[in-house]
Amino acid sequence: MHKQPNSEMCFVCGRSNPVGLYMQFFDDGEIEVVSDYTVPAHYQGYPGIVHGGVVAAMLDEVVARVSMIGDPHHFMMSVRLQILYRQPVPVETPLRVVGRILRLRGRLGKAEGCILLPDGTVAAESHMSLADVPRELLDSTNPQLLNWKVD
Repeated sequence: MHKQPNSEMCFVCGRSNPVGLYMQFFDDGEIEVVSDYTVPAHYQGYPGIVHGGVVAAMLDEVVARVSMIGDPHHFMMSVRLQILYRQPVPVETPLRVVGRILRLRGRLGKAEGCILLPDGTVAAESHMSLADVPRELLDSTNPQLLNWKVD
Protein backbone atom coordinates (compact mmCIF):
# COMPACT_ATOMS: atom_id res chain seq x y z
CA MET A 1 0.00 0.00 0.00
CA HIS A 2 1.16 3.54 -0.82
CA LYS A 3 0.49 6.38 1.62
CA GLN A 4 -1.21 9.32 -0.05
CA PRO A 5 -0.43 12.95 0.82
CA ASN A 6 -2.31 15.05 3.34
CA SER A 7 -2.86 18.79 3.18
CA GLU A 8 -2.60 21.43 5.86
CA MET A 9 -6.21 22.52 6.50
CA CYS A 10 -8.56 20.10 4.70
CA PHE A 11 -11.46 19.13 7.00
CA VAL A 12 -10.96 15.43 6.26
CA CYS A 13 -7.19 15.01 5.80
CA GLY A 14 -5.68 18.25 7.10
CA ARG A 15 -2.82 17.85 9.55
CA SER A 16 -3.42 21.25 11.19
CA ASN A 17 -7.19 21.75 11.04
CA PRO A 18 -8.26 22.15 14.68
CA VAL A 19 -11.70 20.63 13.98
CA GLY A 20 -10.62 18.16 11.27
CA LEU A 21 -10.87 14.40 11.09
CA TYR A 22 -7.11 13.81 10.51
CA MET A 23 -7.75 10.81 8.26
CA GLN A 24 -4.89 9.14 6.42
CA PHE A 25 -5.28 7.33 3.10
CA PHE A 26 -3.44 4.51 1.37
CA ASP A 27 -3.82 3.15 -2.16
CA ASP A 28 -2.99 -0.18 -3.75
CA GLY A 29 -1.39 1.42 -6.83
CA GLU A 30 -4.24 0.21 -9.06
CA ILE A 31 -7.91 0.83 -8.21
CA GLU A 32 -8.48 1.16 -4.47
CA VAL A 33 -7.95 3.72 -1.69
CA VAL A 34 -8.51 2.80 1.97
CA SER A 35 -8.49 4.45 5.37
CA ASP A 36 -8.85 2.67 8.68
CA TYR A 37 -10.43 5.20 10.96
CA THR A 38 -12.27 5.57 14.25
CA VAL A 39 -14.60 8.58 14.35
CA PRO A 40 -14.30 10.52 17.64
CA ALA A 41 -17.48 10.94 19.69
CA HIS A 42 -17.57 14.72 19.14
CA TYR A 43 -18.67 14.06 15.50
CA GLN A 44 -21.90 12.38 16.52
CA GLY A 45 -25.34 13.52 15.46
CA TYR A 46 -27.72 11.15 17.17
CA PRO A 47 -26.12 9.87 20.42
CA GLY A 48 -23.42 7.33 19.60
CA ILE A 49 -23.92 7.68 15.83
CA VAL A 50 -21.66 9.59 13.42
CA HIS A 51 -23.40 12.64 11.93
CA GLY A 52 -24.53 11.93 8.35
CA GLY A 53 -22.64 14.96 7.06
CA VAL A 54 -19.39 13.57 8.46
CA VAL A 55 -20.16 10.19 6.83
CA ALA A 56 -20.68 12.07 3.55
CA ALA A 57 -17.39 13.97 3.94
CA MET A 58 -15.47 10.74 4.60
CA LEU A 59 -16.95 9.08 1.51
CA ASP A 60 -16.46 12.18 -0.65
CA GLU A 61 -12.76 12.25 0.25
CA VAL A 62 -11.95 8.54 -0.13
CA VAL A 63 -13.79 8.23 -3.44
CA ALA A 64 -12.28 11.38 -4.98
CA ARG A 65 -8.82 10.19 -3.97
CA VAL A 66 -8.94 7.33 -6.47
CA SER A 67 -7.84 9.90 -9.06
CA MET A 68 -4.52 10.26 -7.23
CA ILE A 69 -3.52 6.62 -7.56
CA GLY A 70 -0.22 6.82 -9.40
CA ASP A 71 -0.21 10.64 -9.44
CA PRO A 72 -0.67 12.44 -6.10
CA HIS A 73 -1.15 15.75 -7.93
CA HIS A 74 -4.10 14.64 -10.09
CA PHE A 75 -6.94 16.43 -8.33
CA MET A 76 -10.54 15.66 -9.21
CA MET A 77 -13.68 17.02 -7.58
CA SER A 78 -17.17 15.70 -7.02
CA VAL A 79 -19.70 16.49 -9.71
CA ARG A 80 -22.38 14.23 -8.27
CA LEU A 81 -22.27 12.27 -5.03
CA GLN A 82 -24.97 9.78 -4.12
CA ILE A 83 -24.90 8.23 -0.65
CA LEU A 84 -26.94 5.35 0.64
CA TYR A 85 -26.99 5.14 4.43
CA ARG A 86 -27.47 1.41 5.11
CA GLN A 87 -26.70 1.10 8.84
CA PRO A 88 -25.94 3.60 11.61
CA VAL A 89 -22.21 4.39 11.68
CA PRO A 90 -21.10 4.22 15.33
CA VAL A 91 -18.58 6.62 16.85
CA GLU A 92 -15.51 5.26 18.67
CA THR A 93 -15.57 2.11 16.50
CA PRO A 94 -12.85 1.00 14.05
CA LEU A 95 -14.11 1.46 10.50
CA ARG A 96 -12.69 0.76 7.06
CA VAL A 97 -13.41 3.46 4.48
CA VAL A 98 -12.86 2.33 0.87
CA GLY A 99 -12.94 4.02 -2.55
CA ARG A 100 -12.69 2.18 -5.89
CA ILE A 101 -12.27 3.33 -9.48
CA LEU A 102 -15.07 2.32 -11.79
CA ARG A 103 -13.85 4.37 -14.76
CA LEU A 104 -11.36 7.19 -15.23
CA ARG A 105 -11.15 8.48 -18.78
CA GLY A 106 -9.82 11.83 -19.84
CA ARG A 107 -10.99 14.53 -17.44
CA LEU A 108 -14.03 12.59 -16.15
CA GLY A 109 -14.53 9.56 -13.96
CA LYS A 110 -16.85 7.37 -11.95
CA ALA A 111 -16.00 5.75 -8.65
CA GLU A 112 -17.68 4.14 -5.67
CA GLY A 113 -17.03 3.87 -1.97
CA CYS A 114 -18.22 2.35 1.25
CA ILE A 115 -17.80 2.42 4.99
CA LEU A 116 -17.44 -1.01 6.55
CA LEU A 117 -18.20 -1.90 10.14
CA PRO A 118 -15.79 -4.21 12.02
CA ASP A 119 -17.83 -7.29 11.02
CA GLY A 120 -17.69 -6.31 7.32
CA THR A 121 -21.25 -4.97 7.14
CA VAL A 122 -21.66 -2.05 4.73
CA ALA A 123 -22.85 0.90 6.80
CA ALA A 124 -22.86 3.44 3.96
CA GLU A 125 -22.05 3.37 0.28
CA SER A 126 -21.55 6.01 -2.36
CA HIS A 127 -21.34 6.52 -6.09
CA MET A 128 -19.58 9.55 -7.53
CA SER A 129 -19.10 11.28 -10.84
CA LEU A 130 -15.81 13.20 -10.85
CA ALA A 131 -14.17 15.83 -13.04
CA ASP A 132 -10.67 17.25 -13.11
CA VAL A 133 -10.29 20.37 -11.00
CA PRO A 134 -10.39 23.27 -13.49
CA ARG A 135 -6.93 24.47 -14.57
CA GLU A 136 -7.86 28.08 -13.65
CA LEU A 137 -8.51 27.02 -10.05
CA LEU A 138 -5.24 25.09 -9.82
CA ASP A 139 -3.31 27.99 -11.36
CA SER A 140 -4.83 30.51 -8.93
CA THR A 141 -4.09 28.44 -5.81
CA ASN A 142 -0.94 28.97 -3.77
CA PRO A 143 0.50 25.41 -3.50
CA GLN A 144 2.39 26.38 -0.33
CA LEU A 145 -0.93 26.96 1.47
CA LEU A 146 -2.04 23.45 0.53
CA ASN A 147 1.21 22.01 1.96
CA TRP A 148 0.46 18.75 0.14
CA LYS A 149 2.87 16.04 1.27
CA VAL A 150 3.26 12.53 2.63
CA ASP A 151 4.16 12.64 6.31
